[in-house]
Amino acid sequence: MTDYFVHESSYVDDGARVGRGTKIWHFCHVMPGAEIGERCSLGQNVVIMPGTRIGNNVKIQNNVSIYQGVVLEDDVFCGPSCVFTNVLNPRSHVSRKDEYRQTLVKRGSSIGANATIVCGVTLGEYAFIGAGAVVTSDVPAYALMVGVPARRVGWMCQCGERLHLAGAQARCERCDSTYQEREGVLRPS
Repeated sequence: MTDYFVHESSYVDDGARVGRGTKIWHFCHVMPGAEIGERCSLGQNVVIMPGTRIGNNVKIQNNVSIYQGVVLEDDVFCGPSCVFTNVLNPRSHVSRKDEYRQTLVKRGSSIGANATIVCGVTLGEYAFIGAGAVVTSDVPAYALMVGVPARRVGWMCQCGERLHLAGAQARCERCDSTYQEREGVLRPS
């Protein structure tokens, strides 16, 4: 008996580790060597490849594949059909399995629907990637990123609200958290 839920249409291979309270919905495949934390939710048609690590309380919406080399820390949100890559220059006739590049999505980050995260980047804590954005370089913590290629257009609070700076200071209108920007970096104050 497991302490997590797997829909009857999904597969969790031997050698995969799934944490307590996690829910794996329709048509998913979790492969050997994948590690999924506690209280996660995998929507329909999610594939978790070997060698991936997914933290606690991660939400992965429908039609997302998490490839080898991708690490999702705690409290990450992956919107529907967002895309991760793991090789910069794939060719079907050239084996590049020894060239996978790690992608690190830090705690609390959110990735919008249909966004693409090109391999080898780090998304900082509580970064917010807008729907359809294409991320090709590292993203600072709390950054709001949109466009192709993605560019920073603002800052986001941990609670998910957009921040409005007054000088170098910001106070969240929703949760009252305060932040300070210094040299292009936002930190809680």
